[in-house]
Amino acid sequence: MSKVAIVTGASSGIGLAVSKQLLAAGCTVYGFSRRGTSAEGVNPVAVEITDEAAVKSAVDSVAEREGRIDILINNAGMGISGPVEFTAAEDMKLQMEVNYYGQVYCAKAVLPHMRRQGSGRIVCTSSVAAVMSIPYQSFYSSTKAAVSAMVLALRNEVKSFGIQVCAVMPGDTKTGFTAARIKDDTGNDVYTHNASAVAAMEKDEQGGMTPEYVASVIVKAATVKNPKPLYTAGAKFRLFVFLFRFMPYRFAYWVIGKLYS
Repeated sequence: MSKVAIVTGASSGIGLAVSKQLLAAGCTVYGFSRRGTSAEGVNPVAVEITDEAAVKSAVDSVAEREGRIDILINNAGMGISGPVEFTAAEDMKLQMEVNYYGQVYCAKAVLPHMRRQGSGRIVCTSSVAAVMSIPYQSFYSSTKAAVSAMVLALRNEVKSFGIQVCAVMPGDTKTGFTAARIKDDTGNDVYTHNASAVAAMEKDEQGGMTPEYVASVIVKAATVKNPKPLYTAGAKFRLFVFLFRFMPYRFAYWVIGKLYS
C-alpha cells in the first residue's frame, strides 16, 4: 500500500526535492505551501502554516481523502538576520511563528490520525545552527534549537503509539532561502560586523550542499525502519557537530566568532 506523506514548504528548495523523492519512492504526496504549488504528481495544498486552524483543516482533509497519514515532513521555514538589539519585534515573532510554531501546529494536526492508525513518522527540519548558534542569526538559531528540543521530547511522548519522531539538521545548502532572508541593517553603524558576517554566511550557503542531497537525508529519516533522533546532513557538518560537543564552549564560540563576527 502506498504511504501517504505531507511535506510542508513543498513549492521550492528542500521541500520540493523531498516531494519529488518521496513520489519516486512510491508515496502519495501532499505538498503544503503558501503558494499551493509543487512538483508534477504531487497534490498541492495552499495553506499558511502559522494558522493552526488552517493547518488542522488541511491535514484533516488529507486524512479524510486517503484514510491515513503515514509521514509528515515538517520543512517550511524562513530566515531573518541582524543584531539582537535592533531586530524588530514583529520579525522575531514571525521567525518563531514560521520555524517553530508552524512545525508544532503540523505535528499536532497529524498526531490524532497517526495515533488512531497506530503508526506514523514525523521528520522535522532543524539546522546545524541549533547546535552552533550563529551571530546575527540568533533568532533563526533559537527557532531551530527549539525544534530539536521539541522533537526529542515528542519522540518519547508518542513512541507507545507506534509513532516515530526525528529531526534532520542541514548545514549550508544552496537554495532560494538565502535570497528570501529578511536582512535588517538597522544598527549597522553600531554593529559594524553585521553586514560582513551575513555576507560570509550567505556565501557559504551558496557554495553549500544541493537541496537534493539534503532531501535524500530527510527521505532516509522518513523511511528507515528505526530512525535516529537527530541526523546531520553532510559529512563536514557531522564532523563539526561531533567536535563541537566535546569542545569547551569558550573555545568553540571563539572559533564561530572568528568566522562570523
